[in-house]
Amino acid sequence: MQFLLTLLIGAVAAVQTFSLSLQVKRSDSVLVRAVIDGDTIDVTAFGRVRLLGIDAPEIGRGFDTTAPFGREARDRLAALVLHRWIRLEQEGALLDVYNRHLAYVMREDGVFVNAALVRDGLARVSARVPLSRLAELQKAEAEAQTFRRGMWGEAPRIPPTSYTRRSGNRKTSAVKAKTPRQERRKSRKPKS
Repeated sequence: MQFLLTLLIGAVAAVQTFSLSLQVKRSDSVLVRAVIDGDTIDVTAFGRVRLLGIDAPEIGRGFDTTAPFGREARDRLAALVLHRWIRLEQEGALLDVYNRHLAYVMREDGVFVNAALVRDGLARVSARVPLSRLAELQKAEAEAQTFRRGMWGEAPRIPPTSYTRRSGNRKTSAVKAKTPRQERRKSRKPKS
C-alpha cells in the first residue's frame, strides 16, 4: 500500500513539474517602441523581444539580400503593434542565443500577434519544444497553406531595379519603330 502511495505522490509531483514548465508568465502592458524585422520588436521595460514559436523571413542587412516576404512581414508586424500597448506571455526559456526575450505578443484588444503573422503567410511555425500555444500556431499555418497566403502561394513583390546596365551596342539596344508620318516622308522623296 505504501508503494502505491509513493507512486501516486511521484506522479502528482511529475505532473506539477511539467505544468510549471508550461506555465505562462504574463507581463504588464508595455509599449512597442520599434519593429526590427518580421519577428523581433523593441519594447519598453524589456528591450528586444523575439516572437516565440515562429520564424519570419529575414531582412537583408548590409550586403545581404532580403528574403522573399521579409519586408512584408516587417511591415505587417509594424501595422499590428508599432506604438501600441501589448502584453508579453513568456514560457520556457526566457532568452534566446542573441539575448532577446522570447514571448508571445498579445495586443490589448486580444489579437494574438504571433498567430496573425503565421495566418497571413508571413511567418512559419518554428517551435522545437512543446509550447502551450503550439496547436493554435499550427492551425494558423494550416489555414495560410490552405488559402495559399503569403509564402505559401503568392509570388513576392519584386522591387524595381534602381540601376540598369546599358549594353555596349547602342544600335541594338535602342531600336525605334518608325511612325506612319516618317514612312510617308520616305516614300515621297523624289528618285534621283
